[in-house]
Amino acid sequence: MRILFMGTPQFAAVCLERLITERFELLGVVTQPDRPKGRGMTVQPCEVKCLALQNHLPVWQPERVATPEFLELFTQLQPDLVVVVAFGQKIPNEILYNPKYGCINVHGSLLPEYRGAAPIQWSILNGDAVTGVTTMYMDEGWDTGDLIYQETTPIDPDENFACLYLRLAHLGADLLVKTIKDIEAGIAPRIPQDDSKATFAPKLPDGIQKIDWNNSATKIHNLIRVLAPTPGGETNFQNERLKIITTQIRESEGIENASPGMIIKIIKNEGILVGTADYPLLITKLQPAGKKVMTANDYANGRRLQPGMIFGEAL
Repeated sequence: MRILFMGTPQFAAVCLERLITERFELLGVVTQPDRPKGRGMTVQPCEVKCLALQNHLPVWQPERVATPEFLELFTQLQPDLVVVVAFGQKIPNEILYNPKYGCINVHGSLLPEYRGAAPIQWSILNGDAVTGVTTMYMDEGWDTGDLIYQETTPIDPDENFACLYLRLAHLGADLLVKTIKDIEAGIAPRIPQDDSKATFAPKLPDGIQKIDWNNSATKIHNLIRVLAPTPGGETNFQNERLKIITTQIRESEGIENASPGMIIKIIKNEGILVGTADYPLLITKLQPAGKKVMTANDYANGRRLQPGMIFGEAL
């Protein structure tokens, strides 16, 4: 089976690496053009391109795969199957329906839940206890194609985005290998999605990283999880911007007379206990602007934090 791979970030690179390891016949890789990244905004290749070049695979980086120039190249390549993982472009019908086995996709949710660009983030924000990955046949819609296989996995209440993202990438890579082998063997299922059960996961809105201490401890904790380790949940303290990296909900701790954002106490070797709309939240790691991540206790000692001080005041 002649396979053309389309993908861009680390999630896709994990899947591509498994296809290389399994020695599938890869015609090459289609990925996004190099983009500016990092503090210096220097132009850098994506993870999929780096992996492809390391393994001597041809790489194409069209601004749009729907251009006549790329479609002509696609016709010349004549893939039997196109594998699309977190590619970032709309796939035109000329690609969707041309290969013998069509186009398949690996998606980081249990479809039809969380169709869209940010399924992993929204599963954490919503406090879901279970998530998973799906392989599916692609059609003209966004994540609306027929299902092939799904694999579920629990989400730990303290698991952050970076950890869950990587776990689901490896789970998706395993499922992708099974999917391709079963498609070639003619035994892969094809299950229509129930559109009435669909939910959606658009990109996270701008400004979401700012912590509102008037929210519940659970809502704040989930926001910090989804933004960890970068860009981090943001708050202010005495004219300094802080990124909150890890927290714990402390339902057993008293919160009497504690306003949202108020420091209740400094717990030795644990962190800074802060008031919210309901339960206290323990900050365990944070990052002051321009500095490295540190324990909350080290920050509290250095800044001589005291109960009654307030997080969240405007700069």
